[in-house]
Amino acid sequence: MALGIPSYRPPASGVTHVVSSGHQLAAQAGFRILEEGGNAIDAGVASGIAINTVLPQYTSFGGVAPIILHHAEKNETVTISGLGGWPKAASIELFQQRYGGDMPEGIMRTVVPSAVDAWLTALRLYGTMSFEQVVGPSLEIAAKGYPISYTLAETLGGRLDYLSADMDAMEGWTATNHLFFPNGKPLDTGDVLIQQDLANTFQRMIDAERHAGHLGREGAIQAARDLFYKGDIAEDMVRFCQEQGGLLSLEDLADFSVKVEAPAAGSYKGIDVLTCGPWCQGPVVIQALQMLEAVDLASMEYNGADYAHYVIEALKLAYSDRHAYYGDPDFVDVPMAGLMSREYAGIRSQAIDPRSAFPGMPGPGDPRRMRTYRDVPQGELVPTGDGGAGDTSYTCVIDRWGNAFSATPSDTLPTAPIVPGLGFILSSRGSQSWLDADHPSSLAPGKRPRLTPNPAMAMRDGKPWMTFGTPGGDVQCQSMVQLFLNVVEHGMDPQQAVEAPRFATWSFPNSFWPHTYRPAMVGVEGRISSNVTDELARRGHKVEVWDDFTGRMGSLSAIVVDRERGMLSGGADPRRDSYAFAR
Repeated sequence: MALGIPSYRPPASGVTHVVSSGHQLAAQAGFRILEEGGNAIDAGVASGIAINTVLPQYTSFGGVAPIILHHAEKNETVTISGLGGWPKAASIELFQQRYGGDMPEGIMRTVVPSAVDAWLTALRLYGTMSFEQVVGPSLEIAAKGYPISYTLAETLGGRLDYLSADMDAMEGWTATNHLFFPNGKPLDTGDVLIQQDLANTFQRMIDAERHAGHLGREGAIQAARDLFYKGDIAEDMVRFCQEQGGLLSLEDLADFSVKVEAPAAGSYKGIDVLTCGPWCQGPVVIQALQMLEAVDLASMEYNGADYAHYVIEALKLAYSDRHAYYGDPDFVDVPMAGLMSREYAGIRSQAIDPRSAFPGMPGPGDPRRMRTYRDVPQGELVPTGDGGAGDTSYTCVIDRWGNAFSATPSDTLPTAPIVPGLGFILSSRGSQSWLDADHPSSLAPGKRPRLTPNPAMAMRDGKPWMTFGTPGGDVQCQSMVQLFLNVVEHGMDPQQAVEAPRFATWSFPNSFWPHTYRPAMVGVEGRISSNVTDELARRGHKVEVWDDFTGRMGSLSAIVVDRERGMLSGGADPRRDSYAFAR
């Protein structure tokens, strides 16, 4: 690193517990719960809800929150889906007839809000504290306010500035404007944001939990959850959504529940790699790593042309399979056994030409018959420019008892209006569906879109070794793979690993509507040598050089357990607001 130091920040190291999160106040919220005796699940839920509070430009309490966790005493490692499906009234035909095959921004992209059920399911099944205890830090922040960071100010001054132009003309966005554009001007860095409506929502759920105290901890948490999905809060959400022309119904909310499932699993050099299932893009991490295990990366110059080329091409192959196969397994037969197999990864990696880049997204492999191809026509893919995008955040915790928590909450402020009186937006994750009935992530009533947020966990000998994740849409898996390799192949501590320069390909259809496609495009951070970028271009990559530390590459957080020395170490990405604390 520059300045003769190993990293711009020291890793957050301790012997008791560590939390690394997308914002310092969210990391503090989780750390506070750990210091009060809570376990990693208690702290992770507290940190996640705090992210919903302090990073509204990236996440929402009414959004999504996929989770992977390990409970040491129960010896269980599970995922909690944290992703809602389309309303029952939604259909491809409706969007074709009403919008000419387009998917307009705003309320029509609403799917069932899932974060609340995910947070409270994790807390109820694997935590030790009450909802009132874990939401306490967020209630304080929402009611008393906090100084906003430059990332929120940048969103308000850029992507949301159009909202303040004519509040009367922007029906449905009044609550958003009143909160973030007082006196018609966007809040700026350091301005104190008070979210009283969100605080009131938290308090209403606390009151429901208190009133159900006779049902015990789990029953009382369930009562708070039911207020959101079956009670007054549900009615408030549906009323607002339908007033704006949306499709969400009380039946959609009442029938919803997250799924608690076994994770998708693979391995890299004896390390078990776990992600959420194919309803999100998480298995891309496993596929890419298992392909790269067949490559002698250790013999290559770190972040040199050969190294970057192989990583990029393996990711392209994984994203091609994502496009061809990933979708809601309740609706789609996803060949997970084949996709996750080491045999398939080894066969798939043989399609990589060490001297020439795929000119676009390669064709998918055949995980059922264990075959791969160098080139398969992708006639339905039309190259397009910049398009839809979204963002996310991340939090992870490991505690003194060996419990681990990894979650990637999302749903962003610019994509939908805040519900008046509630203080949060409804999940707009429908933007990650296709209006193509043949696509595995096509829109259908009750079907979940294929989600970009994807927390991960790595295990050694059946115990958590690393938690890791990032925001960044389609860049998430790419940055996560590079972080993993930085630690495993190059011996970096987690802080060095998150700070290291990164690269990413966009040579596949973007997950967000309208699913733009940029064949052979690769973005690299400016710290990567021009000799490397020139050689990548010679091999057929269309290289764009970005800032040295750009938020376009996400904002990684990670915690690594060193059992030999009895310590834990956390890293948090300076590219955005991320921070880590340890003791």
